Amino acid sequence: MSEAVQSIYWLCQVAGASFLGGVVGSISGLGGGIVIVPVLTLFMHLGIEQAIAASIVSVIAVSSGAGSVYVKDKITNVRIAMFLELSTAAGALVGAGYLARIANPQVLYVLFGLLLLVSLVPIFAKLGEELPRHVENDRLASYLRLNGSYFDKRLQRDVQYNVTGIPAALGVMFAAGIISGILGIGAGVVKVLAHEIAMKVPTKVSTATSNFMIGVTAAAGAGFYLRRGLVLPFVVVPVAIFVLIGAFVGTLFMERMSNSVIRKIFALLLAIVGIQMLLRGILGGL
Repeated sequence: MSEAVQSIYWLCQVAGASFLGGVVGSISGLGGGIVIVPVLTLFMHLGIEQAIAASIVSVIAVSSGAGSVYVKDKITNVRIAMFLELSTAAGALVGAGYLARIANPQVLYVLFGLLLLVSLVPIFAKLGEELPRHVENDRLASYLRLNGSYFDKRLQRDVQYNVTGIPAALGVMFAAGIISGILGIGAGVVKVLAHEIAMKVPTKVSTATSNFMIGVTAAAGAGFYLRRGLVLPFVVVPVAIFVLIGAFVGTLFMERMSNSVIRKIFALLLAIVGIQMLLRGILGGL
């Protein structure tokens, strides 16, 4: 196979993974890294730190593409996003600025895999639930007016929702920022769980709000990878372009999907990718 053909084949792989990452990220709120990091490391044999750097750029692209659509359609709860983002950004600075420098690459694989597998527990617990039930605003949520509503295109009606568990969500968001800085996945998986499990907001609101937030979190940690020379232009440029395209396509699907279908699809996705990364971390260290 000639060098030109190999380059084209490599570019097609990156483009396909990035497009899929954009679709997955915009639908789930997890960020494109959930697809891009495993593909770049497991199948294209890129170093974990270079893959993480490319993933952080992809997260910013997903947030820019999908986040703008969800804000326009008024699914994103901007008040929740702005209130919690301070905690998440602080965690990202700690993760990327300090912990990422001392972490072993094999440990990163294991942490990524465990994160995805652990996230399956609350997802399965709410697998068939379409909308949260019997949720009352807690005192802080009422004071900050964090409850809201959105128009569900699938149900063809306005959905009203309340918000609770704000203190717990703040702690989880700080942890999400640390995870983002180390693993480069935007920590959307943790943010969605915090929105759904701690704050008990509808899945579509948690997805949209996470998409809005993950770009800020990723941007807070991206500078550290850029200064360390880990942002490779020949990887980052095609990743950003095709992730952005995938993100716009993903928004068309998400707004017309049910909450229960979204959970079922990505429960399977998280299990597959989580096991892959966990095995790579364990077997690679032997």
